[in-house]
Amino acid sequence: MSAPPFRYAIALGGNRRTRYGGPRDTLIAACAALTDAGLTIDRVSPIIPTPAMGPAGRSFANAAILVTTPLRPDALLLVLKHIERAFGRRRGQRWGPRPLDLDILLWSGGAWPQHHRTAAPGRLQVPHIGLPARRFVLDPLVRIAPRWTLPGTRRTIAQLHARAKG
Repeated sequence: MSAPPFRYAIALGGNRRTRYGGPRDTLIAACAALTDAGLTIDRVSPIIPTPAMGPAGRSFANAAILVTTPLRPDALLLVLKHIERAFGRRRGQRWGPRPLDLDILLWSGGAWPQHHRTAAPGRLQVPHIGLPARRFVLDPLVRIAPRWTLPGTRRTIAQLHARAKG
């Protein structure tokens, strides 16, 4: 008996060249890698150029996707980190340049971890802690999931997007 499928919103971003080409081509290749890893991609936002925050330098390409998978958030995170490493991602400077960044934004199971109000620093937390304030995430996400409600609130992605600055 297999686990029931979960739905996730995942952010994709990058601002460095990879063997796949520039950031836009890298995000397209990352979607193929996610499919190869067994995720079903249900919706893909447009890829949006975004100015860099902090010391990252070059502008980013950002997108969001909705996927279906039986994996729970902690298992999905391992898949995403493996793909990031395969695309050349290395640990380094926070807010620095990166070939590929994959973040779990939301999942159909609500909040993660489910039995704690907040996650430990540096640990997976869903919804993504920065989601409500990050236009570079909300701009693509609102295109594919405007009615998804942020767990613990009554706010939809469309409402968060309308309130976000920038």
